[in-house]
Amino acid sequence: MSVVSGKIIFCEGKQTSLDFRLLNRVVENLGTNKPTIVPSGSKFTFSSFVQGYFSREGTTNQQAIIFRDRDFDAQPTTNIGLIPFQSMLLTHRACVENYLINADLIHDYWHTKYLEKQENPTSKWGHGDSPGIEAIATWIEEAARSLQDYQAVRWALADLLQSSASRHQLKTTWTGGSGELPPSLTLQDCQTEAEALINQFQQAVGTVTPDRFKQSLAEYQQQFAQEEFWTQKQYLIWFHGKDIQKAMQQRDSRYISLKTFFDWVLNQLDVNQYPDLIELQNRINPLQ
Repeated sequence: MSVVSGKIIFCEGKQTSLDFRLLNRVVENLGTNKPTIVPSGSKFTFSSFVQGYFSREGTTNQQAIIFRDRDFDAQPTTNIGLIPFQSMLLTHRACVENYLINADLIHDYWHTKYLEKQENPTSKWGHGDSPGIEAIATWIEEAARSLQDYQAVRWALADLLQSSASRHQLKTTWTGGSGELPPSLTLQDCQTEAEALINQFQQAVGTVTPDRFKQSLAEYQQQFAQEEFWTQKQYLIWFHGKDIQKAMQQRDSRYISLKTFFDWVLNQLDVNQYPDLIELQNRINPLQ
């Protein structure tokens, strides 16, 4: 059985995913003792994947970092940094795409491809030259504004999910789990304990109500309507990048493919512009 040594970073997706490729940019300047980056599929299976990975590789004291998109699992903090969540470290921005949607970078890509077309007539580039940084910034903001109510609803639903009560699950036992038996195995005592679990569950899920949703929704609507939210481009942190990407493509089909742009820009991105990615580098370095 092989034994894993060195630093391990688990991320979402596959080796072709943006997450994996961004992490490769983060660690490329860390010297010779670079970590192994392990794509782990869906965020919902992270815990079982990590346990299975270490069990399979035959190690017990492996130091590892689990890094993934923040999505709607936590609000961004005032100070720009990684966000601890359970045993994971979350991006400050909503997802990897949020780091790539940038008017200057899109302009650079667009203009570069246009120049390549001038030098190589066989190029399949068919979008002409960039309309300019200001026009691209408007394209991004208009797409984000079209999502304003949708993102408020998504965050209001997230508030309900994030409460400990709404995460309460109905269990099949009131002991520690299978193999731990209760003091009494009579039907009456077991039924009494089960009914107590049901009552707890009903009280917990009872807190997920339309009124609580509406209250949260109103708060997010107010927040996203503030002028500084738009002048400071906070939507690039709060709104989910995949939603912004889709809205941008829907607004003007003549514009470039952002998926193709993402492939290009990952090689151009300066990760040192982002304090949370610098923090990630600093957390990786001490690992043995």
